[in-house]
Amino acid sequence: MTMNITWEQIAECLRDEVQEYGDMLRLFEEQQECVFKRDPGRLLQLIEVTKDAAQRAENARRRREQCVSSFASELGRAADVTLRSLLPSIEDEARPLLQALIDEVNRLIHRVRRITRQNHLLLSRTVQLHQGLLRQFYPGAFTSTYSAFGRLSMAPAAPLPAFRAAG
Repeated sequence: MTMNITWEQIAECLRDEVQEYGDMLRLFEEQQECVFKRDPGRLLQLIEVTKDAAQRAENARRRREQCVSSFASELGRAADVTLRSLLPSIEDEARPLLQALIDEVNRLIHRVRRITRQNHLLLSRTVQLHQGLLRQFYPGAFTSTYSAFGRLSMAPAAPLPAFRAAG
């Protein structure tokens, strides 16, 4: 028994995907706020929530791809064709909606990728600044090493001494 996939089902899959990517974008923006507000506890919570959101977005993408693949097969087309290439096979009145949803998904994916890169750079810079402060407080306590990926990292040369009160 084959299930007939309609453009309405594809639109619903696209709406779900828009929702999930929008949620991810909101979480990444909230992560940036935590860095600026110096709230590491909330940032760590958000990282876990963001992982779950990324999985939901991935699941929504897979559902949409399966729906489009089934729709394409029903039209006698290859299962791996893009939804955009199937638009001429869809009712005229549905095309603008589907086109808008495709464009929105792509726009959100682009924004999520951009803010992910920004957050990565922001967090990397924060770690670098923190390492610099530690070197100032504990000169000689850290050595610079290279990671397996060729990145410079800081490792403790010896156990860190405790702060001592003056006087």
